[in-house]
Amino acid sequence: MPTTQGLPLFPLQSVLFPGGLLGLRVFEARYMDLITRCLKTGDEFGVVLMLSGSETGRTAADADLAAVGCRAKVLDCDMHEAGLLHVRCKGGSRFVLRSHETVALGLEMGRVQAMDDDPNATLGARHTGAAFALGRAIAALDLQRQKPFLPPYRLDTPGWVANRWAEILPIATEARQRLMELPDGTQRLDVVDRYLRQHGIVAESPPLQ
Repeated sequence: MPTTQGLPLFPLQSVLFPGGLLGLRVFEARYMDLITRCLKTGDEFGVVLMLSGSETGRTAADADLAAVGCRAKVLDCDMHEAGLLHVRCKGGSRFVLRSHETVALGLEMGRVQAMDDDPNATLGARHTGAAFALGRAIAALDLQRQKPFLPPYRLDTPGWVANRWAEILPIATEARQRLMELPDGTQRLDVVDRYLRQHGIVAESPPLQ
């Protein structure tokens, strides 16, 4: 039987990708306690998409959660006003959620099974257009003092390029979740690349380097 382990969960109406940057506004006691503890110990928690319901005031009994989530590590947090934490987290490895239950303070604890990371791969010629366009987008955002991605910028890695595009494209949350669940970064980038070409974001012929 595959090994499972306990992991505290933070259900959200958004999808976290490996290597992604997640900003949270935390005010519920159960999550403030979780974030504070993770900041002190370096422990991770699990972000999992809520398929229905509200992010606040929920319990495991009425939860409808996606089958695959992503670990999150707290990078830093600040309290600009009493009772509200502004938190930045980084996405880690993915997991399969086998079960979950409500524990102390109403926090949800999951039994999770680790998923393999994307296989090591280099960017193929057919994907240079997607990588080039993402690099231009990063540069344009940087000029506007917007930094939605955490460095280093791994524009030569299929999974990294696919994940970053998936975070910013105007697609449905369920589509984002399906992309995140794909086991291979190159396969994920194939799907993203088709979208980019269909919508004219990337030309049919990749630009010369």
